[in-house]
Amino acid sequence: MQVSFEDFKLNKQILDAIAEAGYKEPTEIQQKAITPILAGQDVMGIAQTGTGKTAAFVLPLLMKLKYAQGMDPRALILSPTRELAMQIEEHIRLFSTNLDLRTVLLYGGLGPKTQKEQLEKGCDIIVATPGRFLDLYLEGYINMKSLKFLVMDEADKMMDMGFISKIHRVLEVVPRKRQNLLFSATMSELVRKIAGDFLAFPTVIEVTEQATPAKTVSQTLYRVPNLKTKINLLQHLFKDDEAFHRVIVFCKTKEVADNVFGFLDRKYGEDNVRVIHANKGQNTRINSINAFKSGEIRFLVATDVAARGLDVSNVSHVINFDVPIVIEDYVHRIGRTGRAFNKGDAITFANPAEEYYVEKIEKLIRQSIPVSELPEDVFVEKTPFDERQTIAREIDNQKKKDNPDFKGAFHEKKFVIKQKEALKSGFKPKKTTAKSSGVKKKGKKFKNS
Repeated sequence: MQVSFEDFKLNKQILDAIAEAGYKEPTEIQQKAITPILAGQDVMGIAQTGTGKTAAFVLPLLMKLKYAQGMDPRALILSPTRELAMQIEEHIRLFSTNLDLRTVLLYGGLGPKTQKEQLEKGCDIIVATPGRFLDLYLEGYINMKSLKFLVMDEADKMMDMGFISKIHRVLEVVPRKRQNLLFSATMSELVRKIAGDFLAFPTVIEVTEQATPAKTVSQTLYRVPNLKTKINLLQHLFKDDEAFHRVIVFCKTKEVADNVFGFLDRKYGEDNVRVIHANKGQNTRINSINAFKSGEIRFLVATDVAARGLDVSNVSHVINFDVPIVIEDYVHRIGRTGRAFNKGDAITFANPAEEYYVEKIEKLIRQSIPVSELPEDVFVEKTPFDERQTIAREIDNQKKKDNPDFKGAFHEKKFVIKQKEALKSGFKPKKTTAKSSGVKKKGKKFKNS
């Protein structure tokens, strides 16, 4: 039997907003979560990204708040990142277009003056990152006495980012009598712990197996020996501009992200690509995301700062230029494509040191990622010495992690043995003297010979 939004007994203003936004039928998480939330139950939802869980808590929340009332917030929604907080606020604005509810968005990275002014005008809903919320609360700009609803979104990311102490501080300042909602893509031990502190006899909703990529995402793995060959593969794939029409390229570090951005900028022009990472200013990041959403640019290069809360329809491909070390981030990265019933592709490049994390990801998602051979016309570069050493060192460290007795190719004793063997063969290390190095000694300056 087909379920529709009318089945949830939402009011006409909200149903009209849903229709105007182009939502036709509720997703699985929405079908399972909206009714218990409307009934006042505490809910714990385990759902991968791209399944519509933001609307699953925003719609019943709007229905229960109904209209503007008083000066103090009645709902607090906590988010781990400013990007996700902005995304949630955007959903609220979309669905409350026919309501007079007031929402204030609080996050760091910008001066708090405007946010303080908005709070002083009164609000019904606060969407916030934990740090900025606590700062403004402690300064006396937020009164929690009227709070009825507390929502924690992306709880696993919140724990990964070390927010557990701030969450406990928030729990100390909010009224005990309230409805709690917690949503997470994965169920780690820390999430279980915070759920125990946070929820009272919750209704647990799990729409798919934990940490399972969306069924609409097709996954591919390429084994690539080094950075330059990864760039060559990227260039080969992007020749098909019809298929790769809106692409997010995820990188492990801001240095790699800047390198990839530089290549795409030279190849396709600055009008087609943007890069976002922690060193980019808040306004730059917002403008880049908006340009990507509107279709102005074809490529968005990002570190994991953008892996969550980036809701862009019709992303054709997610490219994992680097394999994420925090393996749960793989699910969140590839969840940027294949959203809301659309199909998408996730392509991962792995060098020999990254295959260790690929194996861990496959265990997490309980499926193998299909491997594709490098296309014939992709030139395989020779791995430079420094990169070869870095990869070998990383592989050693991985083996040591799994087996503490493993000595490794870079073990100190092996280095000493090699030195002794070199000396036996007649090799003498060059001595450095004060004379040869050109340094001062006892007031005299020696020149290089």
